[in-house]
Formats: sequence, C-alpha cells, structure tokens
Amino acid sequence: MHKFTKALAVVGLAAVMSHSAIADTPKLGFLVKQPEEPWFQTEWKFADKAGKDLGFQVIKIAVPDGEKTLNAIDSLAANGAKGFVICTPDPRLGPAIMAKARSYDLKVIAVDDQFVNSKGKPMEEVPLVMMAATKIGERQGQELYKEMQKRGWKAADTGVMAITADELDTARRRTTGAMDALKVAGFPAAQIYKVPTKSNDIPGALDAGNSLLVQHPEVKNWLILGMNDNTVLGGVRATEGQGFKAANVIGIGINGVDAVSELSKNEQTGFFGSLLPSPDVHGYKSIQMLNDWVTKGVEPPKFTEVTDVVLITRENFKVELQKKGLGK
Repeated sequence: MHKFTKALAVVGLAAVMSHSAIADTPKLGFLVKQPEEPWFQTEWKFADKAGKDLGFQVIKIAVPDGEKTLNAIDSLAANGAKGFVICTPDPRLGPAIMAKARSYDLKVIAVDDQFVNSKGKPMEEVPLVMMAATKIGERQGQELYKEMQKRGWKAADTGVMAITADELDTARRRTTGAMDALKVAGFPAAQIYKVPTKSNDIPGALDAGNSLLVQHPEVKNWLILGMNDNTVLGGVRATEGQGFKAANVIGIGINGVDAVSELSKNEQTGFFGSLLPSPDVHGYKSIQMLNDWVTKGVEPPKFTEVTDVVLITRENFKVELQKKGLGK
C-alpha cells in the first residue's frame, strides 16, 4: 500500500511538473499577409520547426489587411504571447502595429517587408529580416555571365535587357547589383540597356522589352534581368515575339516559385532559370531571434540580410523546391 501511495505521489509530481513546463513554454506569434502562398507556408513550417527545436509555441495568424493585423495583436496578447514576427500586409501600418505592440509590451521583428512611417521613410528601429537584395542581384548578373560564356557568345553580339523599376528600393538594388556584377565580369557597360517597366508583371515587362528590342536590331543574343521572375518572363516573351530562338536568349529571374510552369515546359525557352531565395531560413531565423530576445534578453540586430539562394533550372528545380518545402 505504501509503495502504491508513493507511486501515485510520483505520478502526481510528474503531472505538476509537465503542467508547469507547459505554462513556462513561451508563446510567439508569426503573422503573414498571404497564408495561401507557398513562400509563407514554408516560413510557417520552419517557424514551427524552430519552436520544436528550441521549446516555444508558435501562434500562426493570417493578416491580409490592417483590421485583421491589429485584431491579431490583441489576440496574441490575450493568449499570453511575448512577441511576434510579422510580414505586414501594408508597410504603412508600421506605426499602428508598433503602438499596439508597445501597449501590450510585445516584442516585434519584421520579416520580408520593412515598416515605413507616416512620411514613407523606413522604420529602421524595428528589427528586420529580409532577402539580401543587392547580393541576390549580383548573383543574377554572375549567373547570366557564366551561362553566356558556356554558350560561347561574343560580347560584341550580345546585349543586356535590364528591366528596371527604380522607384522601388528592393527592385533598384537587385537590378543595379546584377548590372554591376556583369560590368565587373567584363561585360561592356555600353551594351547594358536599361528599360523601365510600368508594372512588375509579365504584361508590363513585355511592353518594356518590345520597346527596347526595336531600338537595337543589331543585337544577336540577349541576356535578360529584372527584379523578379515575371519581369524576366515578360522580357523573354518579347524576344519570342520578335523572332529570337531560345538558344539566343538567357533570362534569369528571382523568386523561383513563379518560374515553375516555365521550367516545366517540354521545350527549353529563353528563360534559363531563377534564383530561389530561402523562406525556410527566413521562417526559422526570424523567430529564433525573437525567442532569444524574449527568453534571454538578446536584442536582435536591426537588419539581418539572408543571402542563401540557389539557382534553379529545368534540370534541378523539382529537387530544390522540394528541399525548401515548396515542391508539389
């Protein structure tokens, strides 16, 4: 009987300990603007992995608009969360998000998109984790040059179609990085042709590409760069419309996910590949930094650039997307 009582006491103690362990588990939010997008699903998946690895609970909430964003912060506070990572649906919500977070003493890290204040200036005081725009642009330029050399193109016969959107900071940093890398590699600066697009999508870039092609009938081979997959795809479509064969065009995009249908086509097109960034790293690293801040008082750097990126082509895209949890 004595042994039985003792066993019960041990069981009871274990239950109390496990209950207190649950109570001590930090709760952290991870708020994203488009939960249906593979990018954000992967961020969530790897935030959960960080939680399992490091011992905290992740509360995932979709915040497609301003009202839902502010309601989500109320909900996190009510659930005992200590802070949150957020990709805001609108950077201009920054001041409202921070005011609400401060009222509950919640710590905040922005991911992917930087908050701006009422004057449209970046809120650099809020820690930010985002893709390294300049470095990814440089890699785009390096890969274009590498593939051009592999094909044995002469620089004299080649032009660069640089589809730009300089009013957007990230776009400007990416395309400038790519053009600078091409110049460093030895490509003639005079044959790099910038053409602005009215919209960062295929139709906008197609129009921009068409207007450039008619100005340079002397160019036999084209390298195409832009801020994302769709601007590069628009440029590629323009070359197709003007009679260029796939063998005379090298387009490399940035994003990866938007390139899948193009890379899946039976016939090779002028769209050679895309630089796939790392939503897995963004998801894990941002919330790991938040956890360190909440539990150890280790304040994160104000700006963390993620440089992990992989070139996906027709040959490797399925495997590489799978690795990042983006595969079908």
